[in-house]
Amino acid sequence: MTFTAQKCGVCFRPPSIILIYRDSSQDKTRQRIMPVRNFSRFSDCSRAAEQLKNNPRHKAYLEGVSQRQLQKLYSLLRGHLEGQSLAESLEKFQREETIDPEEDMNKLDDKELAKRKSIMDELFEKNRKKKDDPDFVYNIEVEFPLDEQLESCTWDIESDEEV
Repeated sequence: MTFTAQKCGVCFRPPSIILIYRDSSQDKTRQRIMPVRNFSRFSDCSRAAEQLKNNPRHKAYLEGVSQRQLQKLYSLLRGHLEGQSLAESLEKFQREETIDPEEDMNKLDDKELAKRKSIMDELFEKNRKKKDDPDFVYNIEVEFPLDEQLESCTWDIESDEEV
């Protein structure tokens, strides 16, 4: 049996994750409701998402759903339990999931750094051009305009002196 996930969402009453998937053995589109139990506004969304994805009852159905998507759904559910509206929960999640280019990542702890790296990896994979893509070009040459004077750095100047 192979299942292809098409849509994944959350229901607030009763708290549950809803998956719409395609069952290729019967060539039908089906819906699976996975109730969320023992989840409160203090629960860890990433841990809950990991437990759901590794649950033997749901594992085959959730193969095509990313851990990040499940984590987002749990985050929306937690926001609802905290009394936030859907728009507020989405905006909070968006703030947490975007990377500030000015942020110094050397000051982050290991957990936050791993989170930022996974966000960057997912964004890279989403934007990456693969050989199978119709607009894929093998060798692209781009010349960048030199609008301002280039600054030289001391580390890239060749010198005859050896240190």
